[in-house]
Amino acid sequence: MRLILLCSLLCWSALVQGQTASFSSAEFPFEFSEGLLWVKVQVPESEGALNFLLDSGAEVSVVNLETAREAGLPLGQKVEVLGVGVSMDAFRTATKSVKANEVNLPSRLLALDLGKLSRSCKCRVDGLIGADFFRDRSVQIDFRESKVRLLAPGTKVAGDVARLDVRRCGIRVKASIDGRKVQWFRVDTGCATPLQWVTAEINPKDCTRRVAVGLTEMGIPQTRRSVKIANELLANVETGLHNSPIFGGEAGLVGNGLLSQFETVTIDAKASKLVLGPRLAQAKN
Repeated sequence: MRLILLCSLLCWSALVQGQTASFSSAEFPFEFSEGLLWVKVQVPESEGALNFLLDSGAEVSVVNLETAREAGLPLGQKVEVLGVGVSMDAFRTATKSVKANEVNLPSRLLALDLGKLSRSCKCRVDGLIGADFFRDRSVQIDFRESKVRLLAPGTKVAGDVARLDVRRCGIRVKASIDGRKVQWFRVDTGCATPLQWVTAEINPKDCTRRVAVGLTEMGIPQTRRSVKIANELLANVETGLHNSPIFGGEAGLVGNGLLSQFETVTIDAKASKLVLGPRLAQAKN
């Protein structure tokens, strides 16, 4: 998850060197490395491209505090940010624009120290594209073509459909573990592992008032479980076990290790649905 399972990440120095494919103005490329989605981002205050992670599990978009200072972004109101078992200080800030390819990303950001995460990588993490990017949009993550697309309202997408609950404090989907009663899990593209599961009793109505980002480091017992989302049943899924909630009202995190088994994953926050496309060939084998 955004633990520091988030890394030993490889630096994405060029998107795909020598790549000739073109991208439409409604999509941008990503690099899927060590379980995370790296996106090249441009801000007018910085001469070079910045390394952001696509992180639907972070409540808001974030810029690394060091990156913000180097770019001369103003640091405003101090905000307490909730991590996994920790709290951190952040500052509200903003830039004129944030773009990936020609897609506008949230420009109101929290400046937060991502140094610990960056030190576990071969390059600095300059920021996170959070859940505020997904809200009121239909965002398709294409793991086969390594693209993120913004779909027009009403676009029909083939696949199994599960209901999404888009809350202020997180985007949730229902899943069943080993045939048990369905529970709410956070859809978390900042989680490198397939599944993090809270075995304790969860009140699904809980929701923290603090901004949740979730960067931390911890040791987690591992097991393997079957997971069912909509009509998709995935067997032998590597699962981290927790005895207390990671975030309020959620039984855990559904991460990229699971999501990347599908050709496409469409997070349609506007229509409150998650669409899981066909299984990737290597995931079937």
